[in-house]
Amino acid sequence: MKTIKQILFVCAMTLAFSSATAQDANNPWVITLGANAIDAYPTNLPSSDIYGPQGKWFSEFFNTKDHWNILPAVTTIGVNRFLSDGFSIGGRLSLNEITKIGNDRSPNFSYQALDLIVRRSLVKGTSAWDPFVELGGGYTWFSGDGTPSFNLGAGLSYWINDNVGITYQTAYKHTFETHGVRHFQHVFGVALKFGGIDTDGDGVYDQFDECPEVAGLEEFGGCPDTDGDGIADRDDACPEAAGSAEMNGCPDTDGDGISDINDACPELAGTAAMNGCPDSDGDGINEKDDACPTEAGPIANNGCPWPDSDSDGVADRDDACPTLAGPASNNGCPVIPDAVIAELNTEGSMIRFRAESSTIMGEESQVVLAKIKSILDSYPKSQVVVEGYASSDGSKGYNQKLSEERAASVKDALTALGADTGRISTVGFGEEKPLGDNNRAAGRKINRRVQFAVGKN
Repeated sequence: MKTIKQILFVCAMTLAFSSATAQDANNPWVITLGANAIDAYPTNLPSSDIYGPQGKWFSEFFNTKDHWNILPAVTTIGVNRFLSDGFSIGGRLSLNEITKIGNDRSPNFSYQALDLIVRRSLVKGTSAWDPFVELGGGYTWFSGDGTPSFNLGAGLSYWINDNVGITYQTAYKHTFETHGVRHFQHVFGVALKFGGIDTDGDGVYDQFDECPEVAGLEEFGGCPDTDGDGIADRDDACPEAAGSAEMNGCPDTDGDGISDINDACPELAGTAAMNGCPDSDGDGINEKDDACPTEAGPIANNGCPWPDSDSDGVADRDDACPTLAGPASNNGCPVIPDAVIAELNTEGSMIRFRAESSTIMGEESQVVLAKIKSILDSYPKSQVVVEGYASSDGSKGYNQKLSEERAASVKDALTALGADTGRISTVGFGEEKPLGDNNRAAGRKINRRVQFAVGKN
């Protein structure tokens, strides 16, 4: 009667343990039914132990005939619950009759054990072979006398299909009471997996369903294909509009190789550089944003060309002389021709200055200045530079200052005649670049002069 009560107690504990774990994975439960064998021989029990001495560790480990205690019945029931990352937790109930401990044939007592274990599968994925290790503890009764134990084991399961497999496992059980026997327990049995869930009811278990909460098709891993284009919605950039695999499931209405979802002009064939829009005038602005789609122009002017009133190739906004044609090098203003500059220099050479002075001499010089002003009036937007020179009389510093004053004197004279002072700049070169021989009076007279050069607008 005492043994029956113990068995009932162990069963109740097993059921309580099993029902306390929440279901959180597909086919998470495994029940193992099988036979167990108890072997105390290869446990290195010393002679000081009441059951010692026994064989060395793992000695005659598979000597089933001489050392194993086996009942020809289902004597082990195990329940395991998958947690995550290969880990599971479970319990195991075992019954046996001990008739031999090593080579000792005198024992004759009952054996009951309840073990709680943590299992770690060593293989991830869908392999049929499933090696594992176990760690746990339990309570073992020898003819009604109980003792706690520490358990360490390993095993191998082979899954015939998704629900049925065969298993073998062995565990060393280290007992802590003197009436207990340290031993190995071997279990052979059939393993049954169950508890599979199909949340979306599409016939594909959540375990294998890549879209477990949305009904789909088996060929798409349980995921739907709403638009029927052969691309699962989870991989389809346009799940509600049929398209091609090349377009990631999206349509390409204008056939320009850019899917409609990425095409700024889905009904007009264009280029990838223009986000799927055309650019007929090649100005880099797609036609939907181009105010002048047939004329190239900058984006700053909405794709239209800037106006160029004098047609000199310089846009009015950059043209200092928008109504007079001129080169870009002179900001769109006309440049005084070299022939005119030569004429100015010829005239300018006739302007005379007193020695060591910037004062312009004679009526002839005034006539020359009037003629120079008239020539400049023919080029009203052109810039001109008055260059002053001196003879070698005096020091270089003095002559440099004198040349600058002579150039300024000519500018003032031209301004007095009505020339635009903003068009005229001056520079002095001192006694540099002489035209005459400074060793002669006539040469020095020639070197007291002004010349003209083209300025930049």
